[in-house]
Amino acid sequence: MAYSIRPYRDDDAEALAEVNAAAIAEIGPHAYSTEQVAAWMARHPGAERYRERVAAGDVIFVAADRDDRPVAYALIEANGHLDHLYNHPDHTRLGLATQLLARAEIYARAHGIERLYTEASDLARPAFERAGYVVTDKREFTIAHDGRDVPIHNWAMEKALR
Repeated sequence: MAYSIRPYRDDDAEALAEVNAAAIAEIGPHAYSTEQVAAWMARHPGAERYRERVAAGDVIFVAADRDDRPVAYALIEANGHLDHLYNHPDHTRLGLATQLLARAEIYARAHGIERLYTEASDLARPAFERAGYVVTDKREFTIAHDGRDVPIHNWAMEKALR
């Protein structure tokens, strides 16, 4: 199947929310407990949040299938923080994360950003490592969910662009 990487459009918001939810719900259990996945899912709001993020200056790159349906995306903030990298479970292991990270890097370099950084899940970490990111810390924290604090972790990673 052919894919293209393109900028976000407002009509992508619903599809991105679906990609996000499917990725966490279906791929998340490969590395995280049921409780951790539920807490992670609860942190991600719906479609309107994508519109708000773009209106605030964040940039989203979308991997779209041949019918122009979003199947993966990356969200980068003006300071070089790569806040989201999500792939729909039906479209994994096709190099889309690699292409999205490359596109985010092109954008960052063109806008004078000297460092990209992220907090990667166990699942996303290999894609970031393949793109040249290095781990700077394992972040242990909790997410409040259903009246309790759920322990979880991710990986602080960065890539110098200078």
